[in-house]
Amino acid sequence: MKKLINPWLGLPGYQCFGCSPDNPDGLHLEFYEDGDDIVGLWHPDPHKQGWIDTLHGGIQCTLMDEVAAWVVARKLQTSGVTSKMEVRFLRPLHTSDPQMTVRSRITQRKRNAVFLTAEIYDARGTVCASATLIYFVDTPERAAEQWHFHGCRAEGE
Repeated sequence: MKKLINPWLGLPGYQCFGCSPDNPDGLHLEFYEDGDDIVGLWHPDPHKQGWIDTLHGGIQCTLMDEVAAWVVARKLQTSGVTSKMEVRFLRPLHTSDPQMTVRSRITQRKRNAVFLTAEIYDARGTVCASATLIYFVDTPERAAEQWHFHGCRAEGE
């Protein structure tokens, strides 16, 4: 897997809850490219629980939404916004797990609409949540102007 370089590091005001390493309350996700998938590795903590030792459903949605956004950034070299997200909670995710893996990929594209799937795996590799998402993507020019996006590279590129 190739580690992706966060294209917004150093941007004034950048405090993304999902991926900014400087947001003290954030998830601090880092991403990797694995074939067609983008993978996020995350170490949960008890401050993100909804019930005792159970990861909050909103945090699960955020994890899957964030990794899908990075699929758009890396695979399409642009940015976009979530239009629709449908989530299935299959099994509890435990905040005591040492690590969770979040994966996403593109399933279809129709002009500026991109269809994606995402899953969260627990430390044992069991799928515990899944989502289908639709993103509306910008042109690279609008992504640069509106979102300060100038490409997403992997280490070594």
